[in-house]
Amino acid sequence: MVWAGISLGGHTYLHVFHGGTLTGVRYRDEILDPYARPHLAVVVEDYLECHSLERMEWPAQSPDLNPIEHLWKYFGRQVTALSSPPRSLDELEQDLLRLWSSLPISVSDNLIDSMESRCCQCIQVRGGHIHY
Repeated sequence: MVWAGISLGGHTYLHVFHGGTLTGVRYRDEILDPYARPHLAVVVEDYLECHSLERMEWPAQSPDLNPIEHLWKYFGRQVTALSSPPRSLDELEQDLLRLWSSLPISVSDNLIDSMESRCCQCIQVRGGHIHY
């Protein structure tokens, strides 16, 4: 299993979980403390400088409103397009880390920038599926 976070202008490192069950403690120790909290602190500070909290509204839940899901699809296509498939888990991990580190920031930025349009479309269809 892998984990990563995105925001405008950047993304976290890709984290590869090695063996065992993903518990709350493990998630805190391997994701929240080293990646999410430091990244979120910067993102929130940048956001607060540009926006007021009164403008924050969230429409109905929809899978179309999750930019990281669309980024995983893009990333999956990159993995599938590798010239030679990995022959071991170690090779797969190295390929994933290499591809993630070379992922253009513009890909995640474009997905995040499309959120306003996605939200408007989702509101128009009352939370139904939108074509993205």
